[in-house]
Amino acid sequence: MNRGFGSDNHAGVHPRILESLAKANVEHAPSYGTDEWTEQAVGAFRSHFGEQSQVFFVFNGTAANVTALRAITRPWQSVLCADVSHINMDECGAPEQMGGFKLQTVPTVDGKLSVAALENQFIRRGDQHFSQAAVLSITQPTELGTVYRLEELRSLIGWARERKLLVHIDGARLSNAAVSLGLGFKEFTTDLGVDVVSFGGTKNGLMMGEAVIFLNKALAHDFKYVRKQSSQLPSKSRFIACQFIEYFKNDLWKDIAGNSLERAQELYEAIREVPGVGVRAKPTSNAVFATIPSAWVKPLREKFFFYVWDEKTFECRWMTSWDTQSSDVQNFANAIKELSR
Repeated sequence: MNRGFGSDNHAGVHPRILESLAKANVEHAPSYGTDEWTEQAVGAFRSHFGEQSQVFFVFNGTAANVTALRAITRPWQSVLCADVSHINMDECGAPEQMGGFKLQTVPTVDGKLSVAALENQFIRRGDQHFSQAAVLSITQPTELGTVYRLEELRSLIGWARERKLLVHIDGARLSNAAVSLGLGFKEFTTDLGVDVVSFGGTKNGLMMGEAVIFLNKALAHDFKYVRKQSSQLPSKSRFIACQFIEYFKNDLWKDIAGNSLERAQELYEAIREVPGVGVRAKPTSNAVFATIPSAWVKPLREKFFFYVWDEKTFECRWMTSWDTQSSDVQNFANAIKELSR
């Protein structure tokens, strides 16, 4: 498949990450997270999120979300989340089936939660007939590519804290949000009172692997059992850990996220005034959402794969990644312009 705009999951492994795997592939090493690579990777995470952070590696993003939320809920409780969130729309019911809790969806604008919308859903407290909200899950960036500003996060997390809710961040693309905001990870997670983060690697140049980071140390007490019971304890964990070591080394994560953001903004500028194209907004992450005539979809996808986000309106999602080049953007934009003539 040529470089398209379908997903950052479609991109290959960053060369430096791939090299880290080869370097870790030497002799024997202790298993199940007792190796030197895991220790070093945990240290890297703590340097970004705080020394109190408890870090656990899992294989994929759905597992990171499910195990994190399972660890901080009881079966009669619910998780407040965006109506368009990944845990609600794209995890095949795994949070509820495997986690045992209920998802309680909240209407959003451009993928973002608001205090007013959350307050409308925070109901029937103490009613034994109704699942009790226990966690607020925030996707950063959102599924619509928008990024919560620091003041927005502060407001949402403050609302949750006042109601004694725990806070989870689905951060499959958290690095993209950090670069977009110009902030370090700690500034918009730990410092604001977030309890647990699902940190993505796969969409950001890794071969596979995510991290569950408990910023509230007390909540991590039994997570090792949750992870094992959920079939997510890596035996050869050095091969996940070594990737994250390289990812944080010399700010490679910034380079990867920065390229994704720059190419998305470049694409936005190239097509936003093309007749027939309706762009949702200037991207603050690595996704451009645009509505195009239905007749354009097939010829465009023959050259550049992408997903139609909404089959009714033909709004499309065009994703950039660590390896997207300016030439890819310009070629795609030129193809769109040709169809508009």
